Amino acid sequence: MNSELTSDQIQKKNTAGKRDELAKKYSKVNQIISLTETILFFVITVLFIVSGYSKSLEAFAFEFTSNAYIALLIFFGVFGIFQSVISFPLGFYSEYILEHKYELSNQTIGGYFREKFKGMLVGILIGVPLTLILYYIIRNYPDSWWLILGVTIFFFSVIIGRLAPILIMPLFYKFKPVENKEIETRIKSLCDRTGVKVQGIFEFDMSKNTKKANAAFTGLGKSKRIILGDTLLEKFSPEEIEMVFAHEMGHYKRRHILKLMSVSVVMTFAGLYLTSLMYSDTLSNFGFSSVSEIAALPLLFLYLSMFGLITTPVSSILSRKYEWEADTFALETTLDRKSFISAMEKLADQNLADKTPNKTIEFLFHSHPSIDKRIKFAENFKI
Repeated sequence: MNSELTSDQIQKKNTAGKRDELAKKYSKVNQIISLTETILFFVITVLFIVSGYSKSLEAFAFEFTSNAYIALLIFFGVFGIFQSVISFPLGFYSEYILEHKYELSNQTIGGYFREKFKGMLVGILIGVPLTLILYYIIRNYPDSWWLILGVTIFFFSVIIGRLAPILIMPLFYKFKPVENKEIETRIKSLCDRTGVKVQGIFEFDMSKNTKKANAAFTGLGKSKRIILGDTLLEKFSPEEIEMVFAHEMGHYKRRHILKLMSVSVVMTFAGLYLTSLMYSDTLSNFGFSSVSEIAALPLLFLYLSMFGLITTPVSSILSRKYEWEADTFALETTLDRKSFISAMEKLADQNLADKTPNKTIEFLFHSHPSIDKRIKFAENFKI
């Protein structure tokens, strides 16, 4: 048997090698930018506190009003604008320039700023009430604020989870039922075989912003639905799309959303409690006298961010575990190893994903197992 590669095979191998090299460069730049943004946030916040500017800004806010809640909004409005101006160059580079450089974006410059503006408005509509509620709780319950706030965040998260697919996400994308009849038939058949009931299977115009492909299971209760990007529907075969759908269905069947919410609740309460202890114990070190002092609140948010950063590896480990379970469900349900592998290869190519990331980076920050590991898992999976 002739074991020599044909010219087409050699060309495909060389192309794949170049694509893998490009993916590593793209991933490395994103990691550097993410790390820089994190460091910048912490440095700016610490300097803002220790330099006395936080107290000065609080005094400035009270020059316009005697109402503490309005002063709070002025304080964080100015501080938020300052943070945004400082972080904008890195954000614009990573979200727009870098994506175009690696030919992953379809966005125009106007489209980019429209999306950012909509995101800002949604952030304000959600963030302002939360900030006011937080301040009310801290001001009126200085000893047990962390417990009351944890309960509030839980109920707020449930409400957002229910409303996001039907109110928030449509602000950014157009959703419609999947129109391809073969795909619709495959998906319905898969739902019947597994006893899964969802409120809808939708495609959305992901291509207006990016060339990347994605799918997700979103919503809670009556708003739960599976969404497929039009970039996925365009580039992937019906068998591969069925496999991607089966993976997302695996998250539903294994109750991953509820499990993640449960873990999130526990971590939220733990984080708020530990943060409350640190916050109270270190207030005087920074010249603050009360937990409800407006100028001291950036210190509280700094501690919350630190807790989130420290616990990221735990969240990543759990997320990867659930991804393995969803992959297993997809393979067991479809019995189609070939489509799983080809779908993974296409996702890596279309999203310019690093198939073999640094092990430490993957362990600390990646929410999904590497593509290479998932392909090897499928190759060894017993059907």
